[in-house]
Amino acid sequence: MPKIVRTFYDVAYDAICHLIEDDGFAMASHVALSILLAVFPFLIFGTALANFLGADQFSATAVHLIFDTWPEAIAKPVADQVLQVLTIPRGGLLTVSVLAAAYFASNGVEALRISLNRAYRVQETRPWYLTRLASLGYVLVAVIIFAAISILLVAVPVGLNYAREWLLNNDTLEWLPDVIRERLPLIVDALEIVFSWRIYGTLFVLTVGLLVVHLWLPAGRRHVYDVIPGVLLTLLFWLAGAVIFAYYLATFANYTATYAGLASVMVVLIFLYMVGVIFIIGAEVNAALMKFRVRAIFSRNFLGGQASKSSKADKVPDIGR
Repeated sequence: MPKIVRTFYDVAYDAICHLIEDDGFAMASHVALSILLAVFPFLIFGTALANFLGADQFSATAVHLIFDTWPEAIAKPVADQVLQVLTIPRGGLLTVSVLAAAYFASNGVEALRISLNRAYRVQETRPWYLTRLASLGYVLVAVIIFAAISILLVAVPVGLNYAREWLLNNDTLEWLPDVIRERLPLIVDALEIVFSWRIYGTLFVLTVGLLVVHLWLPAGRRHVYDVIPGVLLTLLFWLAGAVIFAYYLATFANYTATYAGLASVMVVLIFLYMVGVIFIIGAEVNAALMKFRVRAIFSRNFLGGQASKSSKADKVPDIGR
């Protein structure tokens, strides 16, 4: 068996074994339930803070960013309930309920942190209050980012309309060559198409979020090139899993017969469980790749890298399971 094939086999075997031995499937259940319980508090807290910051479209933007990558059969019932909850009038930003919502929203971040610590085989050395404050910080940053995106989604169409009118009706642009002037409407139309494709914005936010979470949420230090393989694998498996699960729901599943009125909740939980398993597998693969020094082997054998030829450099570090 070629060395590179053997190495990738060892990585896959190590990742799967560690996932099973370290209760990865149980952690995926914890992540799924925590995320479901955190969605409503996060959106309640985010809406209150965004309204305080002047981003009135936060709720609609956040719902799209969170649920656009879910299959419609799963996302629509939850999204409808979320929008209904967010229309309930509430007090100011610093009410007890909104602060409690921020705390419960951070529980979802804590679930991700614990699962990543296990997947990356690291021990948490930070005090509990620092990790909780960090989780609250992640929630706050996410709210601010979503609020900024919601403002952009309102401002960009206005700016594009102004640009269209200015470009098409401004006599001061007569000095431009006719070839460029003829293409100005096409440029504006292209910008409108780009900004109307929300799914690409959602995927971008999701990818950046996964990179940030893998890099800084768990204990220890990692480089960007250490976490990219697991992030890409996670995105690929999420896409495939969403398509397969949506097809399964439309073709075979009949959860109403089993769970009656709880069918929608159970479908969401099962979907989030699948997402949680894939998320943890991505981290397990990253940890296995670092354990077997795959990047160094690949660089030395295929990219002509000047990796150390000593036996010490090729030795697999004992980071435990």
